[in-house]
Amino acid sequence: MARMEPLPIEACEDPELRAIMDHFVTTLGFVPNSLLTMQRVPAIAKATIQFNKAVFSPDGLIDLGFKRLLANAASAAVGCQYCRAHTAVSASRHGIEDAKVEAMWEYRTSPLFDDRERVAIEYAMAAASVPNAVTEELYTRLESMWSDTEIVEILGVVCMFGVFNRWNDSMATTLEEEPLEVGERLLGPADWTVGKHE
Repeated sequence: MARMEPLPIEACEDPELRAIMDHFVTTLGFVPNSLLTMQRVPAIAKATIQFNKAVFSPDGLIDLGFKRLLANAASAAVGCQYCRAHTAVSASRHGIEDAKVEAMWEYRTSPLFDDRERVAIEYAMAAASVPNAVTEELYTRLESMWSDTEIVEILGVVCMFGVFNRWNDSMATTLEEEPLEVGERLLGPADWTVGKHE
């Protein structure tokens, strides 16, 4: 059960924030409850949305669907079930097959992932972990397969979801209908549960 109820989007009195929340309607099909809670302090909601738009810019070098898988990995590393479900939805919407989302826990051995993807996922999980688990050896493998710009994009995803993971776990944000269904269908076999996000 949510520790703070999200406000309906209609309650948003800031016209600029109301307009940019449409970004999530476009990418997810709804405004996440996390942002509907954040809107109590419009500057925080706006900054979070701006960071999200920068991280997931279509002008980036890394495929937007794969960025969502990286977000899923980072969220798994810290145990945020809300964000794992959300990133499963958005990965699918950006062209990632359900089988690949389901195979996230087997990324090291699954033929659905190549070596380049494997090291990026490993890095995302290590970077998201507390304490940070990125080693010199891991970074050396990462930079042998990804450019500096791509590494900045990868770490941008991890940092963006550091915000969302902490927000949603601390607020016990209620999971919306579609991510709940996708989480149960695609992530359930990997020990996903709705947990505190009912």
